[in-house]
Amino acid sequence: MRILYLTRLMCFDGIIKKKPTILIFDSGVGGLSIYDEVRKILPYAHYLYVFDNEAFPYGEKPQQFIIDRVVAIIDAIWLLHQIDLIIVACNTASTISLPALRKRFPCEIIGVVPAIKPATSLTRNGIVGLLATHATIHHSYTYNLINQFASDCQILQLSMSKLVEIAEAKLQGEMVQQPMLCKLLRPWLKAEQPPDTIILGCTHFPLLSQELKAVLPAGTHLVNSGSAIARRAAWLVTNNMDINDLREGMENVTYRLANTPQSMMLKPVLMRYGLGTLKNLTL
Repeated sequence: MRILYLTRLMCFDGIIKKKPTILIFDSGVGGLSIYDEVRKILPYAHYLYVFDNEAFPYGEKPQQFIIDRVVAIIDAIWLLHQIDLIIVACNTASTISLPALRKRFPCEIIGVVPAIKPATSLTRNGIVGLLATHATIHHSYTYNLINQFASDCQILQLSMSKLVEIAEAKLQGEMVQQPMLCKLLRPWLKAEQPPDTIILGCTHFPLLSQELKAVLPAGTHLVNSGSAIARRAAWLVTNNMDINDLREGMENVTYRLANTPQSMMLKPVLMRYGLGTLKNLTL
């Protein structure tokens, strides 16, 4: 009996672990860049991916709207699943809603914030670009990170909600137009001293890494938070969680807030990520 029990447990770095349920939330599909990094380290976990295509994008929305919306969505998922870890894979939602989420939900919650500290260690010319949404750039949390970790650097900021839409369109099969990227990045491309290190301060932006590298000066570092989030998730799962049941055989599920043709076009992408089951979520 004990042998059978152990064979049903999952193994991580030689340690027998139970199978956690991890909820990854984003306003769109940018959170897939975080999910992909987490899944590399925790391939045995049960994943729920939720994207709010009804209220997408979040970058220009009022802060209270975002707080209320994110709490309501995770409330709805909480009623359907036993969740061990929540990852808010959206910089805008993280900087705004994390305090409210941590007050309401009795599980570990990880947020995504701009990778300002690691970027300052990579820059050679002391000029760092922050590419993010309006809400992330202008939030006090981002100002505090800059003051704490980047006082010796020049931080150039570009509000870039349009890139979110481009990343979404790419996953739906549209080609990314290089002239459009050049136009959006013109303030940096035309600068006498452009940033040599750029923080991708939105989880959608790593989905465009190759296209961005094609238009940026050679050797430009692109920095995001994905690998750091994955390491944090792995540490919590292996060291700081009491998972009370095995939950074997459960499939990964994607939830959408609106049943649209565009979301149906994402099904092949979700299949490639191991998230083939697409369900509707009603608030």
